[in-house]
Amino acid sequence: MRVVLLMIKNKHILEELDKQFILGKGRLSHDKALKLFEAMWIEAKNMGIIPLKDPMEGIDVDIRIARILNSCSKASSRR
Repeated sequence: MRVVLLMIKNKHILEELDKQFILGKGRLSHDKALKLFEAMWIEAKNMGIIPLKDPMEGIDVDIRIARILNSCSKASSRR
């Protein structure tokens, strides 16, 4: 597994973005969301994060976590 750490250079911009989304002002149109996704995809490709060499690597852990979360949500809904 490859881990890449990035440094946030301007935390004020990130905090403002968080505030806008929390207040519901940050809703994106489909076009803007698609452009953002495409930009993030290109950035991840440039950093070598995707495409994954082995997409099934770690799937067993994901399945175990999903089972645990699903059992917790079922148990809490019965109360």
